[in-house]
Amino acid sequence: MEAASTGISASVALSGNGVRARTGLVRAMAAQKPLPSAAKTVGSRKNGTVVFPLGEPGPKTISSNNNGPPIKLLTRVEQLKLLTKAEKAGLLSAAEKFGLSLSSIEKLGLLSKAEELGVLSAATDPATPGALFTLSLGLLLLGPACVYLVPEDYPWEVAAQVLVALLSVVGGSAAFAASNLVSNLQNSQ
Repeated sequence: MEAASTGISASVALSGNGVRARTGLVRAMAAQKPLPSAAKTVGSRKNGTVVFPLGEPGPKTISSNNNGPPIKLLTRVEQLKLLTKAEKAGLLSAAEKFGLSLSSIEKLGLLSKAEELGVLSAATDPATPGALFTLSLGLLLLGPACVYLVPEDYPWEVAAQVLVALLSVVGGSAAFAASNLVSNLQNSQ
């Protein structure tokens, strides 16, 4: 028997003990070519996104550089008045008390080191807020998981629970704040 609309064929055969067995062969599952707008994103690479459009023979790479205008980090810092807010909060004077001034940052080469490590470039990468948010969720779940899973038989185990919980709360909160900050810096108005 042949199903013409779907391209599926099946046959019925008798086995050695007289029982009917059905064998099938699927030739085609789709009868028409889908719309070009029905593409699914399957994975991503650093240079672009790999898309497997339905009905097309192979994958296509879409450049991620054409997604929007470039992010102007210093312009966004100025628009959000972050330096004014840091000054009003007393962060600049507190940093100077700890020996961290603009001249010491320049002498130590912290900005060039941050660029070498990719910190400044990550601030303009659209994937950074999501990655930081995921990291924050993972860290915030690590603390309770450690307290729940680690037994409390010895004092060092309790100390390990406290240390991991404290580090996960501080790190998770910092990653969440960084995710929010980078997201706000990347949003253009």
